[in-house]
Amino acid sequence: MQIITPDIGVDQAQVTEILVKVGDQIAENDSILVLESDKASVEVPSTAKGTVKSISVNVGDTVKEGTLLIELAAEDSSEASEQPATKATPESTTSSTTEAKVEEAPANNTSQVATASESREIELKVPDIGVEKASVAEVLVKVGDVISEDDSIIVVESDKATVEVPSTASGEVLSIAVKAGDMVKEGVLMLMVKSTSDAGAQSSENTITTEAQKPSEEKAQTTSAEKPQTESATTPSSSTEQGTSTTKLTDAEIEANAKVYAGPAVRQMARQLGVVLSQVKATGSNDRILKEDVYAYVKDRLNTSSPSVGATGLAQASGLPKLPCFDDYGDAEVKTMTRLQQVSVPQLSLNNFIPQVTQFDLADITALEAWRNELKADFKQRGTSLTILAFIAKAVSHLLKHEPYFAGHLADDQKSVLLRNEIHMGIAVATDDGLTVPVLRNPDQKSIAQIATELAELSQKARDKKLAPKDLQGANFTITSLGSIGGTAFTPLVNWPQVAILGISPATMQPVWDGQQFQPKLMLPLSLSYDHRVINGADAARFTHKLTKLLHDIRSILL
Repeated sequence: MQIITPDIGVDQAQVTEILVKVGDQIAENDSILVLESDKASVEVPSTAKGTVKSISVNVGDTVKEGTLLIELAAEDSSEASEQPATKATPESTTSSTTEAKVEEAPANNTSQVATASESREIELKVPDIGVEKASVAEVLVKVGDVISEDDSIIVVESDKATVEVPSTASGEVLSIAVKAGDMVKEGVLMLMVKSTSDAGAQSSENTITTEAQKPSEEKAQTTSAEKPQTESATTPSSSTEQGTSTTKLTDAEIEANAKVYAGPAVRQMARQLGVVLSQVKATGSNDRILKEDVYAYVKDRLNTSSPSVGATGLAQASGLPKLPCFDDYGDAEVKTMTRLQQVSVPQLSLNNFIPQVTQFDLADITALEAWRNELKADFKQRGTSLTILAFIAKAVSHLLKHEPYFAGHLADDQKSVLLRNEIHMGIAVATDDGLTVPVLRNPDQKSIAQIATELAELSQKARDKKLAPKDLQGANFTITSLGSIGGTAFTPLVNWPQVAILGISPATMQPVWDGQQFQPKLMLPLSLSYDHRVINGADAARFTHKLTKLLHDIRSILL
C-alpha cells in the first residue's frame, strides 16, 4: 500500500520532520511526517494501517499532492489475497467490485509493470553528488524528449563547481520533478522516464512506478497547473509574496536566502525582518535554520550597536551599505553573474574574517626550465603536456610534509591547529564560467609524470563541467597560477578553512648578480598568502625561501 501526499491546500510544501521509520507498525490516521508551507506546519496522517516498508522522502524535500511518501507492507490477509489477484484473468479482474479494485490496484499493477518487458516507468533520482545539497542550475531535457543512458539531464551547482548529472536509463521523459533554482540532494526525484532499458529497470537506485500512481501524479500535475489561478487570492506563491509582503532585503539577498537550508515560513520571516540567513546559526537537524534561530539572531543584533553608514541608511546584513543612485551619471545595465560566481560569493566573503598577509619571493628556475624543455617532447608523444606547474606542485608537496602547519586548519576553539596527515592540493583552473579549484590527491606520493597527467585531466574536466563534487573537496593547500596571462605579483585570497595559498606569476628573464657579474636568469615570482593566526611572518619567509631552493634544484628531492 502506497501512502501519497494528500491535497494540502498549496502547490508544494517542504518535509520538515519524518515521524516514522522502516519497520514501524502504524494505524490509520497516525501522523507519518510534518510538512511546512509559508503559512503553517501540517502533520500528514496515514490513510491505512500496516508496517512501514520504505520511506520515499527525506527531510528537506519539496513535495506536492500525489507525491509518494511511504510504502506499507500488506497485512497477512492482504498478502494471501495478492497472489491470486496477480494471477487473475482479465475476466475475473473485471468482475470484481469497484471497492476491491481500488484496494488491490497497487499490488496488481506493480506486478504488471514489473513483468512487462516492452515498457517500464522509472524514477531517476539524484545520485550521490558528494555534497549534502546543491542547486539546480539548469534542466537539460523536456517532457517528450528521448534520452539515452549517461545523457546529461540536469546541471547542479554547489559552492565549488558545476556538475552535470547523467541519466541511468534510456527512454522517453514523461515528467520532470525539479526546476532551475530548486535545492536537491541524494535521493530527490528528478524525472520519470518510460524506458525499455533492462539496465535502468534493474538498477537498485531506481524504483518502478506502478500504474496505480499514474492518476495521482497526473492529478498532482493538473492541480499544480490549476492552483495559481484558483487559489491565487488566498495562497500566493513565493514570488508573489516577495512582491506583496513587507521585505527589507534586496533581490540578491532574497536569492541568497533561497540557497540556505530553511523552511518557507522561515524564509518569509527573514524577508520581513531583513535577515540574511547565511549569517544565522542553525540549531535544527542537519544544520536547518529554525524560526527560533532567526529570533535569536535578531535579538542579538538588536542588543549590539551598529555603526552608522551616513546618508545611505542602515548597513545591510552583509556589512555594506546599498549602492548609491547613479541615475544622474548616464545609463547603466544590470548583468547577472554566472551561477558559479554567485555561489562563490559566500565562500569568498569568509576571507573578511581572516587576518591575511602575503609573502613575496623569487625563484631561479633557469635550470628547471631547461630540464623541462628536454623532457616535454617525450611527454608530448605520450599525450601529456609537461608544464612548470607539475614541478611546482611536486616541490610544494614535498615541503608541506616538513612544514605541516601550512597544510593545517585553525580549530574551532581557535586554541589549536588540526594537522592533516595527507596532502590534497587545490589547483585553481580558469573556466568560461569563473574560477574553480579541483583537488590533486597526494602529490607527494606521485611522480612528476603522474602529476602532469592528472593536472591535464582535472583542467579538462573543469572546462567541460565534468567535475564531480568529490573532485573539489578536502584540499588543505591551494596553488593558483596566472600562467601566461601576465602580471608581476598578486595577493591570492586564503580559501577557508585552509590557512595558506601560493600564487604563481609569469617567469621573466632578469639580471642576477653572482658576485662577479650579472647573469641572465629566469625568475619565477611567488606570492604566499597565509592566515596570520596560524602562521607568523618568519615562518612564511622561511617557507618561500626553502621553496626557491627546491625549485632551483628540484632533482635533489627526486633521488
